[in-house]
Amino acid sequence: MKLVTFEVATRLGPALRLGALREGRVIDLNLASAMLYAREGRSRPAARADFFVPADMLGLLDGGAESMDEARRALDAIAGDPDGPRGERVVWDESEVRLRAPLPRPRSLRDFFAFEDHAKAGAARRGEPMPQAWYDQPVYYKGNPREIYGPGDALPWPAFTRKLDFEFEIAAVVARECRDAAVEDARALIAGVMIMNDCSARDIQKNEMVCRMGPAKGKDFATALGPFLLTADEWDGRVPELKVRVNGQEWSRSGGLQPYWSFETMLSHASQSETLLPGDLLGSGTYFKGCGLDQDRWIAPGDALELDAGPLGVLRNSIGAPAAQTRLKYGPDGRRAG
Repeated sequence: MKLVTFEVATRLGPALRLGALREGRVIDLNLASAMLYAREGRSRPAARADFFVPADMLGLLDGGAESMDEARRALDAIAGDPDGPRGERVVWDESEVRLRAPLPRPRSLRDFFAFEDHAKAGAARRGEPMPQAWYDQPVYYKGNPREIYGPGDALPWPAFTRKLDFEFEIAAVVARECRDAAVEDARALIAGVMIMNDCSARDIQKNEMVCRMGPAKGKDFATALGPFLLTADEWDGRVPELKVRVNGQEWSRSGGLQPYWSFETMLSHASQSETLLPGDLLGSGTYFKGCGLDQDRWIAPGDALELDAGPLGVLRNSIGAPAAQTRLKYGPDGRRAG
């Protein structure tokens, strides 16, 4: 399935709903399930749907394999433009709704550094040898799961940065609670994958990394996800060819390059002596030239950014205008110094 979170207008204001994208149409999976249960003569079909196929992505993930199976059953039962059990609209044309981040509220965000050529390029820019420690285990930083953006959103330009950048990544979503997972068992613990843009304030990130901390403020202001989560049963386990376009001009393509560290290894490593939960997000890191830093080429306010991952869709965002520029500097009294 291609799972989405979409926004519809209601009498009480905009509401986010869980859906599936199929042939240009968005199917409300919760209402489709209620419709199916009513057709089957089940008692309290709406309440049953709320339990098995909740109207939000985290609820579906919390339901595990049984909820995923029920969502597939409901999706396969849709024909034409049926109404829900109370006359609700179940099917929308994609153009009629606004797609939001498929997982609007990840429970956590871990972003790895899994592409070797990108790691080597960073070491070369610093005039350092590639650290042997990079090959010992997959490394990651913990990002901010509360600043999530979706398809079509304007990505914020923080007032404190002069060098805003993108990072074209693929992210895997954890399917169920796990701890000390073995690599060979990890594939079954992945709910699906989607495009991720790890937005980066490069000047701030550089300052943080020079101090052997972070990244934090250099990353925490925005992560974009979308347009849909491709469920693991329809994913071949490989990262498809990735292409970056800015204002319609191609800036780079990955050529099918695969990460040095697999998602199975990343998930297993993250789970050692630590519990992962459904809806935790694992980013791959970007490929070489999957960001402006690797090319010394920089996006500008108003640019149209397209991250094209073939079967995983295209994540489109515009670049917002910066607020009045200020710097994150502080005086000895702890006050902002301008």
